[in-house]
Amino acid sequence: MKLSPYLSFNDECEAAFKFYEQCLDGKIDAMMTYGDSPMAEQTPPEKLDKIMHASLTVGDTVLMGSDAPPNYFEKPQGFSVSLVLNDPDEAERIFNALAENGTVQMPIQETFWAARFGMLVDRFGTPWMINCDLAA
Repeated sequence: MKLSPYLSFNDECEAAFKFYEQCLDGKIDAMMTYGDSPMAEQTPPEKLDKIMHASLTVGDTVLMGSDAPPNYFEKPQGFSVSLVLNDPDEAERIFNALAENGTVQMPIQETFWAARFGMLVDRFGTPWMINCDLAA
């Protein structure tokens, strides 16, 4: 079994996934618009170029997402996408990249459980926790 986060966006999925691809050194595997789908005829014209489904592979994990259908978007709350890394420099690089034009909730720093830990909400509204474990 694999668990994969699925994020909903308010018409910013394409920009968000291209940003995540760069920040996380991932690869976008799929990106389908509503206009390219069997749903095209039922989709309002202004939504045809929005993303119905996207997937991004990062290591052995897949992050998925889409633009919410009209009137269904809800601001993300009550969860965070958690990244666990082994390299403190890489943890800081990713944290700083994701934090650009976002909101830092807890600056990345050493804690009693981690070599680096920080929390932020990125420019697209996705909450993240970046954790780099202490060396064994």
